[in-house]
Amino acid sequence: MAKAKKQTARGRKQDRARVAGGQKYEVSYEAKKTGRSASAVKKAVKKVGSSRKKVERKLGSKGTRTGR
Repeated sequence: MAKAKKQTARGRKQDRARVAGGQKYEVSYEAKKTGRSASAVKKAVKKVGSSRKKVERKLGSKGTRTGR
């Protein structure tokens, strides 16, 4: 029997830093979090990529910093 691989937090952390535009639950979570529609989230992901920070910045989320 093969030995189980040690799990690390790295994969989970990288996954949380991204928004999967094709995953309904991720899009709806981000829409609820930012107060925008699901279609606006999908458009933002398509335009700026899947980085959660960039998507939230594009959507004008209250929870992100603007450089100051």
